[in-house]
Amino acid sequence: MTVKTATPAEASAAMTRPPSAPRKKKSLAGLWFVLPFVAFYALFLIWPTFLGLYYSFTDKSLTGRPASWVGLDNWVEAFGDERAWNALVNTAEFTLYSTPPLVVLAIVFALLVNRARKLGWFLRMAFFAPFVVPVSVVTMIWIWIYQPEGGLLNHYLQLLGLQDASAPTIWYQGENGMAMWSVVITTVWWTVGFNFLLYLAALQTIDPSVYEASSIDGASWWRQLWHITLPLLNRTTAMVVVLQLIASLRIFDQMYIMTGGGPNRESEVAIHYIYIAGFEGYRIGYASALSYVLFILILIISIFQFRLFSRKES
Repeated sequence: MTVKTATPAEASAAMTRPPSAPRKKKSLAGLWFVLPFVAFYALFLIWPTFLGLYYSFTDKSLTGRPASWVGLDNWVEAFGDERAWNALVNTAEFTLYSTPPLVVLAIVFALLVNRARKLGWFLRMAFFAPFVVPVSVVTMIWIWIYQPEGGLLNHYLQLLGLQDASAPTIWYQGENGMAMWSVVITTVWWTVGFNFLLYLAALQTIDPSVYEASSIDGASWWRQLWHITLPLLNRTTAMVVVLQLIASLRIFDQMYIMTGGGPNRESEVAIHYIYIAGFEGYRIGYASALSYVLFILILIISIFQFRLFSRKES
């Protein structure tokens, strides 16, 4: 019997070959770390979602009486409810007024902070700080600002000669069309910091050499903005617009606290009407149908926005 001996080259290769990694044993220990989150997610989101869908086909009530199956009656009533449509129109109006400034101002603030050197830290704090303040505090601040007598806004308007001291503007309580705009201004001041932070993070990922090369070619700051910065921010803009549309369509807190839906339902939005139907009218089944109508509208708008921006990028 002959014994095959390795050649010097084979022996050298065997010595330099890295040892094979030990096979990893599959472990289920990681599941125990995600189990609490999954449990709470299923309990407080997935289960209520399906339960609300079921309730939308029943006459479920907060009075405690047994619920019975009514089929599509709640859905038919929702689509024929004039007050529900008026609330949806108010929601769309608020979204139309608030989304453009929340996008444009966020870009402007991000460009300013990105170019600032000494005051960059202060501007970042100033622009983002309102976003971490609770909505109840924000609305109380702006209610004081909007006060007809002694409010800061009317005071400075009078100092600038833009308002007569004997006829102060009634901002969020008067029947002069200003209630919606008052909440829009409050919302922009409160939430623009989040969008600003997203844009600032995106700006800081742009390679400075791109601007250096364009400067050598004679591009001004304005041309760099329109032909380099804004196109490179397209993905961030798409995300900001979609997130902002969803947030604006879900407006409730500041509108409820500041105006209560008034005057004459001028600022009554969709979620506010859902709240009224469910917790003031005790009609949980009908409120569930209204909430799913709003959910479907938000879903359609979100899909449309994603498709629109994806086509622009391609």
